[in-house]
Amino acid sequence: MPVKKAIFDKKNILVIGGAGFVGSHLCDELVKENKVICIDDFSTGSEKNIEHLLQDPNFRFINHNIVNPISLETLPELEVFKVKFQGVQEIYFLASPTSPVTYSKMAVETLLVNSVGLRHALDIAVKYKAQLLFGSSPAVYGQATDKPTKESFVGPVNHLTPRSVFAEAKRFGEALVDNYRKAYGVDARIARIFNCYGTRVLLSDGRMIPEMIKSAINNRDIVIYGKKGEPLSLFYISDLIRGMMKFMESSEVGPINLASEWKVKMEEVAKKIIEITGSTSKIVYQEKPSNFDIQPLADISLAKEKLGWFPIILMDEGLKKTVDYLSAQQGIREVPLV
Repeated sequence: MPVKKAIFDKKNILVIGGAGFVGSHLCDELVKENKVICIDDFSTGSEKNIEHLLQDPNFRFINHNIVNPISLETLPELEVFKVKFQGVQEIYFLASPTSPVTYSKMAVETLLVNSVGLRHALDIAVKYKAQLLFGSSPAVYGQATDKPTKESFVGPVNHLTPRSVFAEAKRFGEALVDNYRKAYGVDARIARIFNCYGTRVLLSDGRMIPEMIKSAINNRDIVIYGKKGEPLSLFYISDLIRGMMKFMESSEVGPINLASEWKVKMEEVAKKIIEITGSTSKIVYQEKPSNFDIQPLADISLAKEKLGWFPIILMDEGLKKTVDYLSAQQGIREVPLV
């Protein structure tokens, strides 16, 4: 008989994609008061992100691709969590490539994990009457305007362009979550996660912050694609984790934007990174490649009103932590040509 509340001492919480950038930070927080089951196949995540948790008695790692079915009750690793009797109370679905570099190389995998993989997660939620949070993206908005984007906005997407793989995958995922809720009464919610950065972000994933930091550490020009003065918004990983957990605790289903409302110019970010690293890098501007899109600015009024959430980590603090982390990564310093 499925149970929504823990019948033993702690909840069983399933984090699918738990070895990734966002998922591993989420596991860190959840394991403090819960039993955490982390599922990942390391296609984009890393064992290094969770190795410090492997000896924690409240943490279990399952190496599995969620595109394939899974039965939690038959796994010997989970016997100690008594899944057969207690089930699972919460599910966070974060199993998807998210950077353009990665999902361009893994287009089919991106489409499958946000459809077939998400279906398996939703079926687990149905079986155990568990709450589920789907990590979506502002890519679903398509061609957004230059104004902060509300959750009600719907923009056009050409579904046959290279970058549309991710947008269409997340659009379908949101539709699947919504219709599972209607058909099976699943307590599921949709979080649209905007530009987030922080420790454990992959050095090689092509995102703006790690690329800028890598260039600064090697005293190379920092390239900004687009015109001078173009705004963007960034928020630190700990703020995102706090937002997702507050969302799960609420009765809201969303979609809800999780983002920063603080606008910054790209050159301001670059200058901060140059200052923190003591770099001699210069900032240069280049035309945007044809497949390059700036993420829209977000309206987070709904998150403030419904969740009582907004980012609190200032950019200086977040960038310093990220620079310190990436500076220690093997391969960030390039061997100078002789």
